[in-house]
Amino acid sequence: MPEPVIDVGVVVTFLRMERRPTEVAPPLPDGAEVRIERNCSVEFYRTLYNTVGQDYVWWLRRTMPDTQLASLLRNPRVSIHVLHHEGAIAGFYELDRGGMPTVNLSYFGLMPHAVGHRMGYAFLRHAVDTAWDLGARAVTVNTCTADHPRALPTYQRAGFRITRQSAEEWPLPVRLGLNIPEHLKI
Repeated sequence: MPEPVIDVGVVVTFLRMERRPTEVAPPLPDGAEVRIERNCSVEFYRTLYNTVGQDYVWWLRRTMPDTQLASLLRNPRVSIHVLHHEGAIAGFYELDRGGMPTVNLSYFGLMPHAVGHRMGYAFLRHAVDTAWDLGARAVTVNTCTADHPRALPTYQRAGFRITRQSAEEWPLPVRLGLNIPEHLKI
């Protein structure tokens, strides 16, 4: 018997940055720092991914078996960067250098408690600048209509340009218990 799913329709926007931004990046807020999570555990990664993505239908890594996710986290071309603000985890981003000289910003987001506190753009610029510091000749990212409404304009503000858009249908497993906005349901 097939697994029960909810069909979701999104438009995915693929973006690319060909040149490092020339404007000086805004500083992170006082009391904020970004640390690379070396030897990131599956449990910690799932906490980051599930918490940041809970309101934005992040589902792919939720369905990934622990062994596969552990392998990804051990890959030396993948790095997890965690934003700490005043003693609390405020967000994370994941960089994938597997396609060098292009670096992909695989995941980027803030914890729900950090959204709306004017740190998203500075954190994004930290991610972008880190990718360029790693020797990138281009940086890619994608977003979709399930993400925060400010995601696409913020990526564009940082210097990303849209390369294409694609309408997709996702069969989301009901067992994940995701809160799916009505406007996304097919």
